[in-house]
Amino acid sequence: MPIMPDRWIKEMAKEKGMIEPFADKQHRQGIISYGVSSYGYDARVADEFKIFTDVDNAIVNPKNFTPSSFVTRKTDVCVIPPNSFALARTVEYFRIPKDILVICLGKSTYARCGIIVNVTPLEPEWEGQVTIEISNTTPLPAKIYANEGICQLLFLKGSEPCEVSYADKNGKYMKQMGVATPRL
Repeated sequence: MPIMPDRWIKEMAKEKGMIEPFADKQHRQGIISYGVSSYGYDARVADEFKIFTDVDNAIVNPKNFTPSSFVTRKTDVCVIPPNSFALARTVEYFRIPKDILVICLGKSTYARCGIIVNVTPLEPEWEGQVTIEISNTTPLPAKIYANEGICQLLFLKGSEPCEVSYADKNGKYMKQMGVATPRL
């Protein structure tokens, strides 16, 4: 399964709308970098955050998720409490081709601060803003900077298009906008 290079990413973004808005080069001066890289795309985190809290003694239940599990903030700098967790989303909207699987990895700048980013794979023909899971594994509060890089997406090309894509399955997170919480 080959990993797709910068030239392919630029072509797919410009001609097929795979990434919108698209940064066709790395932006890095005084910020956590974002934009196309050699073999990936560094996505930006938007200014919309859902920070988990236990104020109402809520229990996180993926089969019966309740909004009282978090507080919502719209901010340029989100502070995640120690040993806590937040959901966010990308600035970019993605349209994944049928023969591509996307894997997401956290940026090393955040990882070196104990901030772990997890995103499940973006399946073939999925589209939407990506919901990002951010864990602060440290005993200290951690800052996340909106409109700067948060994760790197790697585009893996299958040997042929899949038989059943995410769109074919009518996936529950298809065309999501904003931060999407768990759905059954």
